[in-house]
Amino acid sequence: MNEVDRECWLSALTRVPAQDLKTLVETFPSDWIIRPTAVPQVGLGMLKLRDSTMGEAFYLGEFPLSQCRVSVTTAEGLMAEGGALVMDDSAERVEYLALCDAVLAGRLPGWERVLDLVEMGVQLQLETELERKSILAQTRVDFSLLDADAGSDND
Repeated sequence: MNEVDRECWLSALTRVPAQDLKTLVETFPSDWIIRPTAVPQVGLGMLKLRDSTMGEAFYLGEFPLSQCRVSVTTAEGLMAEGGALVMDDSAERVEYLALCDAVLAGRLPGWERVLDLVEMGVQLQLETELERKSILAQTRVDFSLLDADAGSDND
């Protein structure tokens, strides 16, 4: 597969089963020093919109939001930083995602396995997109047929 842009990594990795992500992270060497560069956060985000008639702001709803940034240093002295900001309520999962981001960005040992998971996630995204397009095609309405019927009622 072609190189996947970094901006797509997290989106793809969130499609991968959580157990696969956990299994991968557990294979990383235990002698790595993993430090948060910011306090990991799990909470709610609020979707704020503006009313089109009065221009007043209102909150449409809330959604789970998790954030984590990490710095990784290997036993060989290699360093990399990674981060994740995802719509999820699992602190553990967002930490795994940030760690995978760092490993892949810094090409740390094991980055090829992370890339394999990213490619698996991209494939899952494509399958979902095709499924949605198929459903959309099945529900398409041809309104031109209504115009033909409307003309026969006037006779």
